[in-house]
Amino acid sequence: MSFDKNKYLERIGIDPCEELPLTFETLCALQFAHVTTVPYENADIVNGIPLRLDVDGLFDKIVNRHRGGYCFELNGLYAELLRALGFEVTDFMARFLRGETEIPIRRHRVLCVTLGDKRYLCDVGIGSAAPRYPLLIEEGVVQTQFGETYKFEKDDFLGWVIMEQYEGEWRPFFSFTEERQLDKDYIATSFYCEKHPDSIFIGAWMLSIKTENGRKTLDGNIFKEFVGTEIQTIREIENSEIPNVMKDVFGIDLTK
Repeated sequence: MSFDKNKYLERIGIDPCEELPLTFETLCALQFAHVTTVPYENADIVNGIPLRLDVDGLFDKIVNRHRGGYCFELNGLYAELLRALGFEVTDFMARFLRGETEIPIRRHRVLCVTLGDKRYLCDVGIGSAAPRYPLLIEEGVVQTQFGETYKFEKDDFLGWVIMEQYEGEWRPFFSFTEERQLDKDYIATSFYCEKHPDSIFIGAWMLSIKTENGRKTLDGNIFKEFVGTEIQTIREIENSEIPNVMKDVFGIDLTK
């Protein structure tokens, strides 16, 4: 199987005949399209199906079978699309800090795209509230998009720290250092996330899809619709309903 950028673009709702110059505007359009069409999901982990992180395996799952994935899958394949379009991409490993009381292990994959003398953080692999557009990697610059506000700080140990504004206060979101990673560098950490008893990914469904002004999520059996940070809908889903919710809301058909 070979990587087909046109088929990938169609998967995220972009006409492959459309001109896609190497600009920040194009990066915004691609990231927004991706997070609003390709779901974040851990269904294979919950069902005990080993993940494939190679490009062929990811392309088959996400593009051919219209599935989603988590950060190692989503950002892994998205990096290939950006490179195929001509962008300069570097892969980093990150620490997810939101809600943590001590420094956690590195278990998040992020992408850095260089455009001229500017660099942007691109990430399509977060299920919770997260940027729909890339963020300029520059210390102290306040960046607001879709009602969410972010900025970067530098830390001697954590490296770049993305801060998010929450209820009027700044809090750490995630951090990364600038050691370039190879695809193989994510295998061991992904295996930990798939199999370790302490992993947050193995116990229950974690599905999410962004909308222009919020997101839809399934956490275990609890379905929620958000507008901004406010929950507009919340209901418990019976186990028998879950396949239909997966298909109708998130576009996931586990029989494929």
